[in-house]
Amino acid sequence: MYYVYILHLNNNQLYTGSTADLKRRYLEHKNGKVVSTKNKRPVKLIHYEGYFLQSDAIRREKFLKTAEGKRLLRQQLRDMLQNINYKLP
Repeated sequence: MYYVYILHLNNNQLYTGSTADLKRRYLEHKNGKVVSTKNKRPVKLIHYEGYFLQSDAIRREKFLKTAEGKRLLRQQLRDMLQNINYKLP
């Protein structure tokens, strides 16, 4: 399986990534081993999606990083984001 995941960072931003090993990758973020998130800890895994094909996961990750993808993701996760005090732009 391949996964697309969303992390909530301590600076109130969302981070989108993809991986074949979700548990390992989350621990890397949590332990400060990922350059792009190490100064934004603690991180919280708030969403993930599973795909059989790596190409599908990468395509989804790229889409979620676009303006339209971010808008749809925020809409999909709206209630949960409000519970963690995420400030919607």
